[in-house]
Amino acid sequence: MRLSIKSLAIFLILLALPLSQAQALTVKLKKIEEEKEQLLLDILTLALSKTGEDINFAFDTVAKNEAQMMADIETGEMDIMWAGASQDKDENMLAVRIPALKGLLGHRIFIIREQDKGTFKNINTLNDLKQLKAGQGRFWGDSAVLKSAQIPLVTTTKFNNLFSMLEGGRFDYFPRAVHEPWVEVNRFPELNLVIDENVMLIYPFAMYFYVKKDNQSLHDLIYNGFNTAIEDGSFDDLFFSNPMIQDVLTKANLKQRTILRIDNPALHADTPLDKKAYWLDVSAH
Repeated sequence: MRLSIKSLAIFLILLALPLSQAQALTVKLKKIEEEKEQLLLDILTLALSKTGEDINFAFDTVAKNEAQMMADIETGEMDIMWAGASQDKDENMLAVRIPALKGLLGHRIFIIREQDKGTFKNINTLNDLKQLKAGQGRFWGDSAVLKSAQIPLVTTTKFNNLFSMLEGGRFDYFPRAVHEPWVEVNRFPELNLVIDENVMLIYPFAMYFYVKKDNQSLHDLIYNGFNTAIEDGSFDDLFFSNPMIQDVLTKANLKQRTILRIDNPALHADTPLDKKAYWLDVSAH
């Protein structure tokens, strides 16, 4: 009898081993291609590291647009995506309502043609800006924001096409979040594009991590871990020590620009505008 009990105990221990190993959670993500994507991955990694959970990442091998990623979230082929907030995304997915990049997505400076520098030096009002056409992604959340402000738009579903379309005169400027344009212009040295030094368009807008609508457990892991990282200071340490962020905050020269502000009528009611620790204070930079 002792032997059988001992054997049973050993069997139960062996049976438990693969179960404990199975506790590691594999999270499926998009393909990481650019420096700004790596920063978002680093932020997500930091947030999840605060949860105490054993989490691994599996990356897609193919670059996809937002519509394709949303479809992958729905089918379970992708677990987390990050994107600018929009009504469509908020209705079809579950948003982790902490601005992943401190609201930088709503602070826009422009990629323009080099020969148009003088034009943008003379923009002092929103009405001045409305005389020009902006280029945008068709499904981007901020396209609706610009449209609501009656800013003329030209859109496409193919991101890389926007740069050649700008150079070719299809539109006059490409509004980019302040952390984006230098990396992007450097990717296309053959195009006659530069970054405007005079204007910044600001509206309340956040980039969120999104999960499947019914995946409350993954949402809560990210949300709680992210809040912990904000409270203990590790998020600010990561964000402001990132070379890309340091570089662009210096180059953008935010305090010297003409600031044009517009509303975001599509702003979700649960947007955490009251939580100052979540957002960038432009006056400090």
